[in-house]
Amino acid sequence: MFDSPRFNTGRWTSTASRLSRKARSLAASSGLLLGLVATTCLPGIANAAAAADPAERVIHGIADFDGLRIAVLQGSAQEGYARKTYPNATVLAFTAGVTDVNLAINTAKADVAFADEPGVVEIFTTEKNMTMLKEPLFGFPLGVGFNKSNTALRAQFNAFLAELRRTGEYDKLFKHWKDESTRVMPTIVNDGRNGVLKAGVNASNPPYLYVQNGEIVGIDAELISRFAASIGRKVEYSNMEFGSLVAAVATGKVDLVSSSIFITPERLKRIDFSDPYDQVNAVAYALKSRVAPEAGGTAGMTPAASDTAAAATAPGFLSSLRSSIEDNLVKEDRYLLIWKGLQTTVLISILATIFGTALGALVCYMRMSPHRWLSVPAGIYISLLRGLPVLVLLMLIFYVVFASIDISPVLVAVVAFGMNFAAYVSEMFRTGIEGVDRGQSEAGIAMGFTPTSTFLHIVMPQALLRILPVYKGEFISLVKMTSIVGYIAVEDLTKASDLIRSRTFDAFFPLVLVAILYFLVSWILMQLLEELERRMDPKRRRATGGAA
Repeated sequence: MFDSPRFNTGRWTSTASRLSRKARSLAASSGLLLGLVATTCLPGIANAAAAADPAERVIHGIADFDGLRIAVLQGSAQEGYARKTYPNATVLAFTAGVTDVNLAINTAKADVAFADEPGVVEIFTTEKNMTMLKEPLFGFPLGVGFNKSNTALRAQFNAFLAELRRTGEYDKLFKHWKDESTRVMPTIVNDGRNGVLKAGVNASNPPYLYVQNGEIVGIDAELISRFAASIGRKVEYSNMEFGSLVAAVATGKVDLVSSSIFITPERLKRIDFSDPYDQVNAVAYALKSRVAPEAGGTAGMTPAASDTAAAATAPGFLSSLRSSIEDNLVKEDRYLLIWKGLQTTVLISILATIFGTALGALVCYMRMSPHRWLSVPAGIYISLLRGLPVLVLLMLIFYVVFASIDISPVLVAVVAFGMNFAAYVSEMFRTGIEGVDRGQSEAGIAMGFTPTSTFLHIVMPQALLRILPVYKGEFISLVKMTSIVGYIAVEDLTKASDLIRSRTFDAFFPLVLVAILYFLVSWILMQLLEELERRMDPKRRRATGGAA
């Protein structure tokens, strides 16, 4: 066939040779062209990119922020302003307050941060390497937020605020909290004759709201406490993420919200505000080394002799550790926040596991049922819960399912995590049961066992041995997932760390401490499950000489 005119090998070899020479010539020409481009253009492109690197750009004023990385508090007016005013900037929105914003600046994850001026002044008491730009970004009045249907409570607060101004107590209150040396929460007598006033706050913004000796204090806290006493209602705080405050009062989970909240047109669409009780500017701040001298920084300047001396006399490791323990745990009894948060984390983890295991067994039974009216809903439940992020599920249950019900956020967390856990556990149970040979059940029935006793005494022990290794991993995942409960005002271990960091502005020590505690909790609970697994496995019992 290859000797036919259509397949003349000599002609094809000659043609292939010519094509090969042309290809080599084209490749050589292309290589020369690419080399020319690389030697002439790429250095210029690289130099231009280096010159435009946001991390190297000196900030001369607020007009220089476009194209930079801007750190803001999630849900704040500063976030909306940054996204609207600087469309080419990368806006990094953090949920844990100014602490994470400061960490982003210190670790060069962000170039500049936006925050309220009083809070920034507070930051600079410890963060000596930062500076505030002289020109403010914008200004808004602060107000207390109310549900649109609760006009009576809003009117009561406005009347209280007017009376406070008339008597001169308003000026005394602000003077008292603006001076750091006199910041002590006064004793306010409240008989609570008219019930409870639920206040949603974000206590990580001194001097307006923060935690001192385990108590929520500050300008807003004293205002709320005085108002509650004037109407005879005891204050019950829900300390939640800033971005959740408006949703909490709009859905009726709390009676009012206050956390130095700007009265903006966007927020007025969802909730009502009281008369303004303060006027605050939003400002920008960054590392001194990034800001030009005329804007308040030291960019390009030679370090001062005092700075060099301070660096040379930096404290050693043990001294720094001792100081961190003193600031983060001992002062103001902050270790109690960690202890309380640890208890909450363990409680939610254990209760959610028990509830989720029981619910998972029920869903497994339905899933394996021959009746479609049981198996189909179970399959839908498993698919839905496994495809839904846990945080979204948590928020839906708290703000939608239980919107009009007065329920503990801890209980909501147990329900949400238990439901999520059940979806995975049910499939573990199903695969474990189906993995046991059917002959085992048949043998049990033949020996006179009932179907129920056959399952309990023959099938289930074997299935559990297959389930436990996977169950342990899912259980540890649940423990770690509880770190998001701060979104619904639960003060767990992670929230305790955020509260401490908001006071000390020390990111390293609280985070490392919480990481160690999470590891210890997970490890201890894992050892308990390991012991349960050992006791259930006859082979391991015989190998270790143990007894059931």
